Amino acid sequence: MADKQISLPAKLINGGIAGLIGVTCVFPIDLAKTRLQNQQNGQRMYASMSDCLIKTIRSEGYFGMYRGAAVNLTLVTPEKAIKLAANDFFRHHLSKDGLEGCVFARLMKTPHSIVSEEQSHK
Repeated sequence: MADKQISLPAKLINGGIAGLIGVTCVFPIDLAKTRLQNQQNGQRMYASMSDCLIKTIRSEGYFGMYRGAAVNLTLVTPEKAIKLAANDFFRHHLSKDGLEGCVFARLMKTPHSIVSEEQSHK
C-alpha cells in the first residue's frame, strides 16, 4: 500500500468515528457492570450480566441500554479523535527522523506492525 498522506481533519474525523463506535459497542456491557456492582447484598435484582441486559431490554426497551451514553459519547469522541491523530502524527514523524528503533517510537506503533516487523527480520 502506498504511503498516502491523510489530512489532519480526516484523521480527527476517523478517530471520532472510532470513539463513537467503541462507546456504542461497549456501553451496554458497562451499564450492566455498573448495575451489578450497585446491587445491595439483600436486594439482588440480577443474577448475571446477561440477566441484567435481558431485564433492561424488557423493562426499558433497547434504548434503555444506552441511558446515560450521551455523556460518554461527548467525552470519548474528542478524546479518541485527538489520541489517534496524535499517535499517527508522532509515529510518522519519529520514523521519518530515523528514530525507528527508539523505544518511544516502538511504543507508538500498533502491535500488529511490530509483530509484522519482527517476523520479517527472521
